[in-house]
Amino acid sequence: MITFICCLATLIAGYFIYGSFIERIFGVDPSRTTPAYTHQDGVDYIPMSSWKVFMIQFLNIAGLGPIFGAIMGAKFGTASFLWIVLGTIFAGAVHDYLAGMLSLRHSGESLPEIIGRYLGNNFKQFMRGFTVVLMILVGAVFVAGPAGLLAKLTPEYLDATFWIFVVFIYYILATLLPVDKIIGKIYPFMGMALIFMALAVGGYLLYGGFSGKLYLEELTFDAMRNMHADPTNNILFPMLFIVISCGAISGFHATPSPMMARCMADEKYGRPIFYGAMISEGIVAMIWATAAMAFFGGAEGLNEAAATGKTPAIIVDAICNTWLGRFGAIIAIIGVVVCPITSGDTAFRSMRLIIADALRFNQKPIRNRLMVSIPIFVIAYLLCNVDFSTIWKYVGIGNQVLATITLWTAATYLAKKGKAHWMMSIPATFLSIVCATYFLIAPYKVGGLFLSPSISYPVGAIVGIGLFILFITKIAKNK
Repeated sequence: MITFICCLATLIAGYFIYGSFIERIFGVDPSRTTPAYTHQDGVDYIPMSSWKVFMIQFLNIAGLGPIFGAIMGAKFGTASFLWIVLGTIFAGAVHDYLAGMLSLRHSGESLPEIIGRYLGNNFKQFMRGFTVVLMILVGAVFVAGPAGLLAKLTPEYLDATFWIFVVFIYYILATLLPVDKIIGKIYPFMGMALIFMALAVGGYLLYGGFSGKLYLEELTFDAMRNMHADPTNNILFPMLFIVISCGAISGFHATPSPMMARCMADEKYGRPIFYGAMISEGIVAMIWATAAMAFFGGAEGLNEAAATGKTPAIIVDAICNTWLGRFGAIIAIIGVVVCPITSGDTAFRSMRLIIADALRFNQKPIRNRLMVSIPIFVIAYLLCNVDFSTIWKYVGIGNQVLATITLWTAATYLAKKGKAHWMMSIPATFLSIVCATYFLIAPYKVGGLFLSPSISYPVGAIVGIGLFILFITKIAKNK
């Protein structure tokens, strides 16, 4: 109970204290005219109110990530709390803020173009391909998943194939139409629903904790160990840092941020929109990680439930129905169906912008938008037949590789501006160690080499520290 309250308080304090510090280091200029006005085109560059941009950004980056990821991460025990809090404040929120603000400063450019500016043309070309592939995988995952859930909730004649076509139609419209037509109108309300869902569950946790109906796990030294039921294939480091990406730090967040950078009316809203949305996601993740353990009596009970076939979607449904009653069922449907759909359309729209930026292809004419989008949807449709778990295992590590590269990009930007870079370079070094170690130690089935810890840990550390030394050396040469 104390841990839960302290973690929430720390996240909120992080927004006001560390967020303000990051804002000062970056150097916000409210007098600067934003791309929403300088490049206004009525399609992607459209000035929008700050609260609306925040809600869209929050739903863009959140979706099911901080819910499902947090539940799966809670299998490791209360160590997940530490990563959610510290990862959000010192890595994820900083990552999202700099990614969004760099796009704002460079006419709303997409992520690969920004990376190319600071890490070179070779990196830009690589990131164009890497990001598009990752977005296609994310988009494909969030077609088949919601379609399957909707098929279970509706009559038999409305099968998964039917719902795949329905979801695709929505994705096409959300990708092609001006950002204020569908996304700008629907997302704020869906974002509010997600916030309400988290607050309702969080409120019940507080009620249960104070009344004695629930036991909320405490973070102690004894609890700082791997509580996963299969610790051999789920090593605490680095697996926890891959499983909980959304809710701590996620490279995916940097891909939709340019969408909102193109809609911001003033630079001063950067902290609440980018840093604040990530802090909000961290709070959501903290609530669901705690709820999953409290509902099943701890990490051990959660692992036992997962072993019996209870997926994160089933767990969310059970918690909402049990704790929140009939109304909770409605909220659960919003959470497990609507949220992944909004993540999917974000992926597809971000992909269109990335490809268009790479080709220098004007997106104002609808014909040009169709030329970019149709091949994307054809490929995504073909991938819908691939097993979810097969795709997702590549999405997880791809997420963190993207986050690592974005952090190094932001660190390079700050260094070139003569500003303190350590708030980016240190998280970048840490995540480099995480990713390198993962590729070495993870089992074959999740994309690793399955080497021993005695090899993986030292080599992973050498890779991360080596990149930091290389970064410092290049900075010194350029001075």
